[in-house]
Amino acid sequence: MEVLNLPEIITLEEFEGNFPSFYEAVYDIFKSDFVNTKPIYKGKQLRLKAHPYIEGKEYTFYHFTHEGNIECDRKPNLRRMERIAFPRPMIDNSEHSELKVWRNKRRNKERILILHEEEKYIVVLEDRKNYILPWTAYYIEHNNKIRRLIKEYELYIKTETA
Repeated sequence: MEVLNLPEIITLEEFEGNFPSFYEAVYDIFKSDFVNTKPIYKGKQLRLKAHPYIEGKEYTFYHFTHEGNIECDRKPNLRRMERIAFPRPMIDNSEHSELKVWRNKRRNKERILILHEEEKYIVVLEDRKNYILPWTAYYIEHNNKIRRLIKEYELYIKTETA
């Protein structure tokens, strides 16, 4: 079995703790992967949720790099930022055997989840019928969350093959 090699993480330490420089480098990777080029997932083009722009950056970028339940009060998350180069290759290689891919419904929205269990990283896409919207992506810090996701995946697979 061929290993899915994800890009190296980018760290704040590489920028000697200079957060604004780190943040711009993270955005440059996102921009290269999702703005300058348009990924395709299973024949459907990915489009970004651009509005509202947050600090001049697409809303999808904000969701990929910040966390929190209250939209206007989300906080930067270094683990998310460090792994900003993970979503594109995971989307591009969603058929890879190392990835667990399934669908679920959240608030009446059809979501596609792509989990890299070993990296503890998940990409969430929203199926908008005519296109795919990258919704969020994040590092999973708690093992119980991984276990819940794997259980959901296994139930999905069992249901789909029944």
